[in-house]
Amino acid sequence: MKGILLTGGKGTRMYPMTKAVSKQLLPVYDKPLIYYPLSVLMLAGIREVLVISTPEDMPLYQKLLGDGKRLGMRFSYQVQETPRGLADAFIIGADFIGQDSVCLILGDNVFFGQDMTRTLLRAMENKNGATIFGYPVKDARSFGVVEFDQDHRVISIEEKPAHPKSNYAVPGLYFYDSRVVDIARKVQPSARGEIEITDVNNAYLKMGELHVTLLGRGMAWLDTGTPASLLRASEFVEAVQARQGFYISCIEEIAWRRGFITTEQLTALGEELKMTDYGQYLLSIAREAG
Repeated sequence: MKGILLTGGKGTRMYPMTKAVSKQLLPVYDKPLIYYPLSVLMLAGIREVLVISTPEDMPLYQKLLGDGKRLGMRFSYQVQETPRGLADAFIIGADFIGQDSVCLILGDNVFFGQDMTRTLLRAMENKNGATIFGYPVKDARSFGVVEFDQDHRVISIEEKPAHPKSNYAVPGLYFYDSRVVDIARKVQPSARGEIEITDVNNAYLKMGELHVTLLGRGMAWLDTGTPASLLRASEFVEAVQARQGFYISCIEEIAWRRGFITTEQLTALGEELKMTDYGQYLLSIAREAG
């Protein structure tokens, strides 16, 4: 399976912070926002990732992430010239996807939970069709809402309904088989001129091949779309790390624990950042392993 990390958009709700820098490069406590969705792909065991961004921001992502070799991964980059919707990622990434299944995650999604890896691997067991996720929220009217039956087969998806049919919102994490490229190519742009991810999901729904995986009480899905929510996400990360002693979405640690890199490589990465608490954390893990 391959991964696509979509980091486009202008982040206008966060102006003036994002007038000169991409939202996904802003810090969530001690690391760039993009580390958090990237870590989800890594937890799923995905080692080939396509980063899609704007022409202006792409050089910054290439500088931050490089080619991925330091993490035992391979990063590719494609430009989205103009905002054409989430599903445009599959058209842009058609050659990258090839005949493989693919996971799309939006660059501003923060997930955290003890069962995250198990949840991802369970979703990946569906070799055919598509899998989306449902996260319980108090007021679902501000989200895309999924309705499903007892077998977790999706009945309907509604965008910001006045009367939600469930309290499960759909976060920006999606798994698809390779047919998603052809499906996305057939989607007609919506009234706002975008190729909507909902239309792709509805195509799988019509085929009876759209499933939902529920994220339970032990999972956190944090919004980062406004200055206030970005601050709350930072406070959450700081609190967990300070109290429990381990880091959230530390991509170097994940690469090591997943077997992408060796302990020696982890030590080298820690040495590069040894003047920071982050680097010292990596070095401490490497020492304990030794």
